[in-house]
Amino acid sequence: MLTVDFTRFPLAAGDRVLDLGCGGGRHAFECYRRGARVVAVDRNGEEIREVAKWFAAMKEAGEAPAGASAVAMEGDALHLPFPDESFDVVIISEVMEHIPDDKGVLAEMVRVLRPGGRIAVTVPRYGPEKVCWALSDAYHEVEGGHIRIYKADQLLDRMREAGLKPYGTHHAHGLHAPYWWIKCAVGVDNDRALPVKLYHKLLVWDIMKKPLATRLAEQALNPLIGKSFVAYATKPQLPRLDGPADAPAPDETVADAAGPAK
Repeated sequence: MLTVDFTRFPLAAGDRVLDLGCGGGRHAFECYRRGARVVAVDRNGEEIREVAKWFAAMKEAGEAPAGASAVAMEGDALHLPFPDESFDVVIISEVMEHIPDDKGVLAEMVRVLRPGGRIAVTVPRYGPEKVCWALSDAYHEVEGGHIRIYKADQLLDRMREAGLKPYGTHHAHGLHAPYWWIKCAVGVDNDRALPVKLYHKLLVWDIMKKPLATRLAEQALNPLIGKSFVAYATKPQLPRLDGPADAPAPDETVADAAGPAK
């Protein structure tokens, strides 16, 4: 289930991609399939080990084209172990709402992104998220949980303040907002409640089968109740007296910074 729309955020084969706060790796896997040189970073070591296993399985199955590469590593979003301008593309999906110093994270992403590079930021949308917070304290008052709700203009302003130039936005996952409202209403940990089980079954069916009916329904619902807000931006190219030295490929940078992936 992708939140970033790669028709609005195109990748070229060989692009150096950082998936920051990669979680289970959904966007990193898609970038790898598209021929990118991917570095997936997360602070959760258990998830990183699973992502590394899936990268290896994808390589073994021939799911990534020749020239693509993928590395998974633990890391701190506020202190990335990469030189300036190391990446062509940065993705940070459903992460910034968890981090107290979101301005620091934006600054760090801008630092490692090359001039002319592209960034995709996704966060929970203000309206659906407010409903979840109103229905359940347990939804957000947990360790590592959501600490803020972004309004669209607020996020875009912060991106501009960090030196980025937004060029497009949209909403995603319109079918998922009601699922979370139901969970918040019956108890976020109560996965055995019949409405939760039935709606979850619908979502799994939709993800696996991608039927036309639910695709059309989600397209109609996204502008109204899409669960995620997605913003795309570029890092402006600035005139330089001397061209920058070639940045190392992500896998080379990772090897220098952290040793070979386990």
